[in-house]
Order: sequence, then structure tokens, then C-alpha cells
Amino acid sequence: MSLPKKVAIVTGGGQGIGKAIAKRFLEDGLNVVIAEIDEEAGKETETELSSAGSIRFIPTDISDEASVKNLVKETDKLFNRIDILVNNAARADPENPPIEDLSLKDWNKIISINLTGVFLCAKHCVRYLRINQGTIINIASTRALMSEPHTEAYSAAKGGISALTHALAISLGPDIRVNCISPGWIDVRHWQKQATRQQSELTEQDHQQHPVGRVGKPEDVASLVAYLGSPEAAFITGANYVIDGGMTRKMIYL
Repeated sequence: MSLPKKVAIVTGGGQGIGKAIAKRFLEDGLNVVIAEIDEEAGKETETELSSAGSIRFIPTDISDEASVKNLVKETDKLFNRIDILVNNAARADPENPPIEDLSLKDWNKIISINLTGVFLCAKHCVRYLRINQGTIINIASTRALMSEPHTEAYSAAKGGISALTHALAISLGPDIRVNCISPGWIDVRHWQKQATRQQSELTEQDHQQHPVGRVGKPEDVASLVAYLGSPEAAFITGANYVIDGGMTRKMIYL
């Protein structure tokens, strides 16, 4: 008798890093649910990756608790289990105003999507993850460790994800492992939905800023997610893995 396939939920799985994670999970034989607020991207990715395995798109606003509850309920209906939760969905502030011009409404919007959404998804998936000795993988950012000007809300949220990760690891262990990945510069342009997809226009200078000699790819993050979600990572919890080609270790003098 064959064992049932594991089931992974990937929030923000319609584009970018999330899409690469969904693709990798399918290649590794998992069933995948992509939770995505952009219906065009979600449907497109579901169709594009369907030949690789069982993938379903469920429209989801992770900042809304009712929407997260629906995500979990529909996943249970489809597959009757949840083994891996990847909290990847995020939104940056495209305006990046100085803090004196940052409205409370915009601050709350960034926090609700980037941090509260992680809490809500973890909260409502825990019951299923505990049954299957599952794992949560949170996608933060090197913005939790370093910043550009006028990124207070986004940086605070990503730092919060890192802290929430180790708090959850202690609260949910030993039944559920919880880890965090903090990507640096990842070129996602080729992984966007077709309507906004662009060719990469990276320069040699872009690549040489990285000690490894190149800008990151979504597949780099997906490989680490696959490892942390596997039995091979059974002794790892509460950790934050920086995956940035070494940039945060490089001293830069102007």
C-alpha cells in the first residue's frame, strides 16, 4: 500500500519565489495548494504547472482571517491533510515614503499582509500540521537585518517574521518544526505572471556585488525550502537561514 502524498500550502504561490517553490514541491512528488490573492497569477500558475503534478489554486487574502479559514477548509476537502505550510506571500510599499509621511493605514496594510498573515496561516494550519508532524517555513528577508531608507514597515514586518519563527518553534515543538528563510537579492522577473513578466536586465556589476558572483534565482530559495520541508532537516527548528550570495557578510566602503 502506497503512502499518501504530502500536501504543501504555498502562500503567494502564483508568482516569484512562491511559484518556484510550488514547482519544486511538485517535482518532488507533493500535492500543492497555491494561496494567492492575484487570481490571474493563481489561475495561470495552476494551469502552467498542472502537468507536473496535482496543484490547486485557492484565492486567498492572507490578511483576512475568514479567507485563511476558507483556504484551510478547502485544502482539507481536496487532500484531507496538510504537511507543509510555506508563508511566502508578501507586499512591499511601492511608494516608500519617509516615516513622517507614512500613514497609519499604509503601515497597518504592510504589517497585516507581511506579518499578521503569517500568524493567521500558522494559527489555522496547526491542527493539521500537528497530526502529520509537519513543518512551517516562513519567508522573511535580509531586510530583517539591513535596510534601505524609508522601508520601516516592510523591514519591521520581516524582522517580526524572524522572531515569530523562533517563538512558534518553541511553542509547537516537538510536533511541528518551524524555520525561516531570509532571501537577499533574488531576480524574480522571469517568474512573474505573463502580463507583467520581464526579461532580466542584470549587469555584471549587479552580479559582482555578490561574493558568489551572481544575483540569486527563485530556484535557490526553492531548493532550501525543499530541504527544510524534508525528513533530512528533522533536527532543525527555530533557525533563520540567510540566502543572499554572501552580501550581508560583505563590508562595503564608499
